Order: sequence, then C-alpha cells, then structure tokens
Amino acid sequence: MQTICWEFYPHVAENAHARNWLETQVMLGLAKNTIQAYGRGANDYLAFCERTSRSFVEATKADIVAYIDDMTHRPNPRGNHIRYLHTGTGLANSTLQQRLTVVRLLYDYLIDEQIRCNHRNPVGKGKFTPGRAFAGKRERGILPHYELLPWIPGDSEWDAILDATRREPIRNQLMLLLAYDGALRRSELVALQVRDISFPHQQITVRPEITKNGRGRVVMYGDVAHLLLQEYQEERAEADIAGGFLFRSQSDRNRTQGVTADTWDKIVERIAKRAGLHHHFTTHTLRHLRLTDLARTGMDLNAIAQYAGHRSLETTKIYIKLSGRETAERVRLCMQDLDKRLERLRKEEQ
Repeated sequence: MQTICWEFYPHVAENAHARNWLETQVMLGLAKNTIQAYGRGANDYLAFCERTSRSFVEATKADIVAYIDDMTHRPNPRGNHIRYLHTGTGLANSTLQQRLTVVRLLYDYLIDEQIRCNHRNPVGKGKFTPGRAFAGKRERGILPHYELLPWIPGDSEWDAILDATRREPIRNQLMLLLAYDGALRRSELVALQVRDISFPHQQITVRPEITKNGRGRVVMYGDVAHLLLQEYQEERAEADIAGGFLFRSQSDRNRTQGVTADTWDKIVERIAKRAGLHHHFTTHTLRHLRLTDLARTGMDLNAIAQYAGHRSLETTKIYIKLSGRETAERVRLCMQDLDKRLERLRKEEQ
C-alpha cells in the first residue's frame, strides 16, 4: 500500500476526518496521482476554512460559493506563465471542477459516516461525471463547466518543435518520439523500463501500475523512434548500463535513477521556448496530437480509446472534435446537394 506524504497536506494530516477519508482512498487502491490530487484539493479547502473561520463539517452551500469565489480571485501560482488565462489571477475552470469534486467526495464520506448532521451535500451533485445523470435526471452544478479543447500544433508548428528537438541529446529526442507515438502520459513515459519495450514488434507495454487509471495497454512506436532507440541502447551499453529504467538520469550523482517528471517538464519547456511555443506546448501536447492524428486517419472511436487507455468514450470524443472528422464529413455531404444546385448556373451560362 502506498504511503501518503503528509508533509504536503498538513491541514489534512491535522484533521482526523479528512485524514481518515484520504487513508480510505489509499486502501481502495486509487492511483498515486489520484491520491495526490485528492490530498491537494482537500488541503486547499481545509486551509480556506481555517483562514476564513468557517465550519468544515457543517459547511453550507454559501460556504462553498465563498470557496469558489476565493479560487477565482486568488493570485494564480503561474502568474505571467499562465498558458490560457491572461489575467494572472484565478484557477482554470478544469482545476476548479477538480477541487469541487474532491470537496464533494469528502462531504459524501462525512455523510456516509454520520459525522455531518446535515445529510445534504453542500456542493450538490451537478454534472461532475460526463455521460451520467443523477437520480434519473441532470442537475445544474454549482459551477458552470466549460469544455476547453486542448491546443495542438499545426503542421508548421509541429515542424518547429521537431527542428528544436534536433538540438537535444538522443535520449531527449527519443523521449519526445515515444511520448508522441505511444500517446504516453508524462508519468508513463518516465516510468518505462527496458523490459517494457518489444524491439522486434516495435511495441511498448504500458504496465497497469504506471498508468493513471490502472488500465494497462500496448502501444506502438514508428521506424524513426526505432532507429533512435537502437542508438540510445548503444549509448547505454557504452556507459555499462543494463536493464532498469529506460530513460536514465545523466547526472553523475543519479546515474542509476530514472528521469523524473520534473526533468521531463524542463526538457519540453526548453524545446518549446526554442520553437517559440512556450505558452502552448507541454508534455501532454504530444499525447493530444497523437490521438488527434489517429482520429484524422479514421480510426474507430473504441480503438482510439483503447490505445489511449481511456475509461470513458466521452474523453475520447474530444479528439474526434479536434480532428474535425465528423464535421468535415457532414459538410461534404451537404455540399454535394448544394453543388448540384449550383450546376444550374453553369448550364444557363452555356
């Protein structure tokens, strides 16, 4: 069972109810990243309650509204480095939704354990889970949900990214290509082991324990990545490195350790700045682009979901929208009738 780093969630650690709730999530076998997100969200809410002298256990809807107002007006930790918000304040709508989901789950626990006297959840249900309704109907959530499609590079921008990557070591070039080819999440990429690579079949086995939702899968990598992988393996052999993490640290102090997620963030940030795309290109952009490209080829929705490791097809449908595949087909069919009508013009001219 994973260990919770309580020093990162001091308010949760000090609150017996919140602490028991988070420990319960660990015992339920939730992924490490999910536990961390729950810990951050609960800690942020408890800090707000303490700072504003509000009751935690018996909070009202008015308290939740005040929390939302606080999140939308607080200084954003990214400041001038925000990619999509340009005011420098407030959290992104997706972050607000995530925080409220954590608070809602926390109050569900307090109600189930009969710790909270008021058995009505102050957050309400609303539309928090895509594709599902509550009590047979949809209820309006306390916070509007905005669907912001992820940014993906155009052809010229993608070329600029690839050109910028050519100046990186082979290891970093390979990381970028495998992240794209396999539509890998950041945490999956840095956790890859040599044994996860099938060289003859050019396949990567993404083990369940390193995925976001515990769903293992097999993905492919292309010929260019295959050639880079061979070069990288030769470098590893010369350095007398065998087995273990596929991507090793190049620091003399951490030769046996794998590349961390923070290191990969810095590599991608460096590439993005070099390509002039530092306000858009992130480690997750490669996954977005790959899944969109698969959708553009006409791949079946279920096949894309399996390749991505998605639990919900609603998530996969985002990439169908990004690809423009359905819209383009509808426009083409409509234009056939319109074009037939326009032919009258040519006939009359003749």
